[in-house]
Amino acid sequence: MSVLTPSAVAVIREHAAEAERRGELHPAVLELIYEHQWFRCMVPQCFGGLGWPLPAVVRLEEELAWADGSVGWTVTLCGGAGWFAGFFSPGELDSLFSHPRLCIAGSGMTAGRAERLTGGGYRVSGQWTYASGARHAMAFTANCTIWADGAPVPGEDGQPLVRPFLFLRKEVQVLDDWRAVGLVATGSNGFVVPELEVPAERCFVIDGSAAKDGSPLYRYPFLPLAEATLAINSCGMAWHFLECFAGIFERRKGHLPAAGVEEAGLLFGQARSELVRVREEFYAALDASWATRTQGATCTETVSFEAVSTTSKTLAATVRQWVDRLYPFAGLGAAHTGSEINRVWRDLHTASQHPLLVFG
Repeated sequence: MSVLTPSAVAVIREHAAEAERRGELHPAVLELIYEHQWFRCMVPQCFGGLGWPLPAVVRLEEELAWADGSVGWTVTLCGGAGWFAGFFSPGELDSLFSHPRLCIAGSGMTAGRAERLTGGGYRVSGQWTYASGARHAMAFTANCTIWADGAPVPGEDGQPLVRPFLFLRKEVQVLDDWRAVGLVATGSNGFVVPELEVPAERCFVIDGSAAKDGSPLYRYPFLPLAEATLAINSCGMAWHFLECFAGIFERRKGHLPAAGVEEAGLLFGQARSELVRVREEFYAALDASWATRTQGATCTETVSFEAVSTTSKTLAATVRQWVDRLYPFAGLGAAHTGSEINRVWRDLHTASQHPLLVFG
């Protein structure tokens, strides 16, 4: 780990248990995020954002997830929503995207209806779930089916047209409905938009050809970008689990049968080796795919992006399998909800439920 300073890790871990009790990130950790502008790591530089290259973003997210799963996940999801700023022209929502405490939450579900208005704009209504960072977000994004004259508008494929919209904090009602066993401090609450009229510029298209920012980050396809950023969180949490497991097992092994100690030791070594291997394959694919956007690499884009998708799912599945093989050897203390290793285990398994890591 190299991006986070020891002091930053200490702040994050010091407040992790309290953040879980609160159901949202601790104020001290939020201040750390704002200070380093991590929510704005993918916001274009034209809005004063960091505009980091994707490989740098992913490596930061791994380290944050290693420090604490809820912090890594919230920065990943809210930072990813900040990427949407590149689909808006400078001058549109400048005060929002340039705000130093910008945090955008959102949902990938298509659970809203946007009726085109004859005078321009849309009337939107809907209810969405799982908006990580909802408790401190300044804005929200959500997908809606487009309607006109009382009927769904067909897209080029003949299916109902779906478009994402951006809403301001004051325009949504945040629900208190996040009840997951893990990633509790992400505050991934749902939200409601009730019959709201929004201007046409709040509707945007997630496609490189529609991006207003010309940086390589906006020429990178959305799906492998999302898969990579989500998968690396599982990897970071797995490193944290192995760290906790090593300390616990060292204390327990004097009280366990020799055969069990040997088996657990072998599994621990295999788990570390496998995690290193699949992680290296993942980063090799990610870096190669980024090169197709920045260095004119010779590998075809289709093959490159498919490799990111494949290695992302492999990484997420592999770390979960090895963590579950080791978990029984951590003893009953690891089943205590107040223990650090239990929180990490719950966070990792909650993250693994994201459909992009299962179905693609």
